[in-house]
Amino acid sequence: MVFEKRYENGLRLVVKKMEGLKSVTMGVIVGTGSAVETDEEDGISHFIEHMMFKGTHKRNAFEISDAFDRIGAQVNAFTGKDVTCYYAKCTSDHTAETFEILSDLFLNSVFPEEEMTREKGVVCEEIAMNEDTPEDLCLDQLARAFYGSKNYGRNILGPCSNVKGFTVQDIQKYLSARYCPENIVLSFAGDLEFDDALSLVEKYFGNLPKGNFQKRTKKICLQGQSLLTRKKVEQMHIGIGYSAPSRDHELADVARAVNVVLGGNMSSRLFQEVREKQGLAYSVYSYISAFEECGSLIVYAGVNSENVLKAYEAINRVVDELKEKGITEGEFLRSREQMKAGMFFANESTSSQMILYGKYMLQRDKLFDFDEELNKLSAMTLDQAQAVLKLLFNAEGKAVSLIGNTKKKLLLS
Repeated sequence: MVFEKRYENGLRLVVKKMEGLKSVTMGVIVGTGSAVETDEEDGISHFIEHMMFKGTHKRNAFEISDAFDRIGAQVNAFTGKDVTCYYAKCTSDHTAETFEILSDLFLNSVFPEEEMTREKGVVCEEIAMNEDTPEDLCLDQLARAFYGSKNYGRNILGPCSNVKGFTVQDIQKYLSARYCPENIVLSFAGDLEFDDALSLVEKYFGNLPKGNFQKRTKKICLQGQSLLTRKKVEQMHIGIGYSAPSRDHELADVARAVNVVLGGNMSSRLFQEVREKQGLAYSVYSYISAFEECGSLIVYAGVNSENVLKAYEAINRVVDELKEKGITEGEFLRSREQMKAGMFFANESTSSQMILYGKYMLQRDKLFDFDEELNKLSAMTLDQAQAVLKLLFNAEGKAVSLIGNTKKKLLLS
């Protein structure tokens, strides 16, 4: 059973009751991230996520961690391009205690100066670690090659120079503009009654003021660039981006099915051709990243420096063949069944369901309907899959990223 509650201040609550479990995952999901940041704010969404754990009026940083640990609860957070989430998982007998701690850190953080100084160093180390992880660096650079340096092209972590300069006033200004009730969804999944969730939310979030929410529109302009970062690493890291349908496009699910055929698993064309047949890569895969206004299909491969052109050409051949000849009925049916199975597997995880139902409510302002979505997947046709190929793999907007010890960029064509 799934329930929802909407409050006058814009706050939304969604609860999925999951029978036969003894645990609950709860999350506070905010519709903000790197894509809505200004140049001056670049990296602040992620930095705030870190700072939320560093002390409240009631607890210091250690006491927050200790409070969760004492009741066996797990807590974490993540920042994305368009969403930030604070979440905790606990046994159902500790639901009330866990939500009180999570609410405290979300609503009552005080951002102590000494903790800010320390955490700036931590985040700068995370940025350095990202720079030392070629695969991550390749995909971040690909986003910039695809979208440019703004909006969805921004690195979530931001530059260290920005992080070092953030002040408490900067944080408070951003929170007042983005962490507003109408931009927040509270999501619960697991062994929890709706009435109990209502009581907890109204106890801790009931007096949350409406705020001055800034929607912040984004101007999307595909760049179609080929970018290179020369780095002394053993492998060459290739990223290729193509235009894909936006999150709510009528063919969005069909595009995901086509991606499964291209590079979504071990039987995919990319894996079989580039790795199994030609032995050019250990890691080669593709995925779709879809947002409100746009989307992209991303291909990644890590290859030996001697094979970079061979691998790039092999990937292009696989893509060209898929575009020109389409996919077979067997490939389509297999990918459709894998997508349906993925829905069932996720349906057994409280964490997956908390995020699924919470993000769906945040981004679409309605409840996720499992049966409806499953029926939509079952109704997909091979003809639709062939049609969506016209939206994918368009030479216009194609972007390429290369990380490795070379001075030569990869050509877009």
